[in-house]
Amino acid sequence: MASEDKETHTYSVVVNQEEQYSIWLAESPVPEGWSEVGKRGTKAECLEHIAAVWTDMRPLSLRKWLREREAG
Repeated sequence: MASEDKETHTYSVVVNQEEQYSIWLAESPVPEGWSEVGKRGTKAECLEHIAAVWTDMRPLSLRKWLREREAG
């Protein structure tokens, strides 16, 4: 078991082109295909932010496709 306290880390909220959210260690480079949204904090703070803003878990491409079918 690691002796490291994970709550001492700072995380960044990131989003991909499908508008899917995740958290990433702030001191690490953001992976290709993801970008920071401007929210940093503890893991709990970042997850709370994601819960507030990511209200539709479906990928953006699926949401667009469904809208197009409905407009049909």
